[in-house]
Amino acid sequence: MHKSSVTANFAAVETPRIHGDPCTVVLLGATGDLTRKKLIGAIYDLLRKELVAEDLSVLAVDREPMTDDAYRELMRQSLKSSDEVKGYDEAIFARLARRTRYASGDLTAAPAYAGIAATLAEMEGGQPQNRLFYLAVPPVIFTPIVTQLAQWRLAERTSDDRARPWRRLIIEKPFGHDLESARVLNDLVLGFFGEHQVYRIDHYLGKETVQNILVFRSANAIFEPLWNQAHIANVQITNAETVGIESRGRYYESSGVVRDMFQNHLLQLLALTAMELPNTFDANDVRNEKVKVLRAVRPFLAGGKPDAVRAQYAPGTLGDKAVPGYKQEAYVAPDSITPTYGAIRVLIDNGRWRGVPFYLRSGKRMAKRVTEIAIQFKVPPYLICGLSGPTPDLPVEPNKLVLRVQPDDGVTLRFEAKIPGAAMALTPEIEVSSVDMNFGYADAFGAETHPAYETLLLDCMIGDATLFTRSDEVEAGWRLTDPLLDHWEKRDRPPELPTYAAGTAGPLEADALVARDGFRWRRL
Repeated sequence: MHKSSVTANFAAVETPRIHGDPCTVVLLGATGDLTRKKLIGAIYDLLRKELVAEDLSVLAVDREPMTDDAYRELMRQSLKSSDEVKGYDEAIFARLARRTRYASGDLTAAPAYAGIAATLAEMEGGQPQNRLFYLAVPPVIFTPIVTQLAQWRLAERTSDDRARPWRRLIIEKPFGHDLESARVLNDLVLGFFGEHQVYRIDHYLGKETVQNILVFRSANAIFEPLWNQAHIANVQITNAETVGIESRGRYYESSGVVRDMFQNHLLQLLALTAMELPNTFDANDVRNEKVKVLRAVRPFLAGGKPDAVRAQYAPGTLGDKAVPGYKQEAYVAPDSITPTYGAIRVLIDNGRWRGVPFYLRSGKRMAKRVTEIAIQFKVPPYLICGLSGPTPDLPVEPNKLVLRVQPDDGVTLRFEAKIPGAAMALTPEIEVSSVDMNFGYADAFGAETHPAYETLLLDCMIGDATLFTRSDEVEAGWRLTDPLLDHWEKRDRPPELPTYAAGTAGPLEADALVARDGFRWRRL
């Protein structure tokens, strides 16, 4: 049996995008990796594509003393070395640079905010403008920043998102270290600002395939009627990375794969896949349905022991390059039992999904970089006798719908077809093969895609919170993962974790997790 591929033909279409409000973007943590590698490029591209007002301004703030011109040069070099910026143009950069200022200071101390206030007053000419504060900083200093922004009246509470000038905050993940710390942070932030002003960012939600999940279901009559336990056998949500922890050893030792990937990214993908379709695409309608799904998930320790696997990457090979194991990475304890791989079997106790296992897996140093949602349908019960497939017990492969989140955004539909040959009536066996029909965003909508941070920054400037997480959504995620973390970190602390060689698909224990239900992981 062999697999074929069919590529659908699409006429490239460039769709118009809504224009962002004029505003001053205040980058807190302006020399860090996130700002240099993602945010500067996103702002530049919004200006290049004329999706923001010409009078957009940037105030960069960080600890290092630096002149305006020195920071502008840092921006230039960041743009030139960016993998996401397509077509650097010095004239466009000059437009951005002349509206960029830099202020230095310790973001945990009051004097920094006196400097921010004075610089904003100069930039805005005494007339308050819309302000977007981006907290591109370690979570440990979220509290003093939020407190100082409010106390210095750099950002004030507004009655609703129609108030002008608006004040909005983008807060990076992780939002809390556990449920209790997330609640404390939510109480602090919402004590100073309205929910409509707070944009808790998860960059996965800015990716095209993720945004398309609800449209894909609601706009296509061939899928939504099948989106339930009567037709779907299992769902696999995978995030696999070829990179290790790089220089993040200190952070990762206190985090691990569950906090780093499951509590936010993978639970978000789960919620969007499993949620009921909302009445509208209004931000609160969408987020209401996501929260309902998370609340319907069966507790991970419902049976006393989690249906979950953890492991740690060991030395291995990626391509022709030998790579170290996790314990050999910088800032990692030589006896560390921090997991770099996790797999969880998830059940959703509602009418749509009762009995359908969702398998979530994520790992570092794996064989391939891929993030996808794979929906496997049930084999039809009314197969014609004589079909010849992979095995006598499996005359045809199950149909699969795969939503590719990265690196190649798109959709693949795998279905079965007869292999060309003799007339069916003349052959004792009818040989069938799996065929893939592929759709790629770049093919259909033009070569230039919109990076996640560009999309999310624009949405914040517009005031669309659909792709950002709400306070109850954050807490619902922690409510699921907290018991698992408590179990692994306090009650079940083995001297060694299972391992998997770097460059492979993960540990054998993860294969056994899905095999108990009669399934197997999609090959990376």
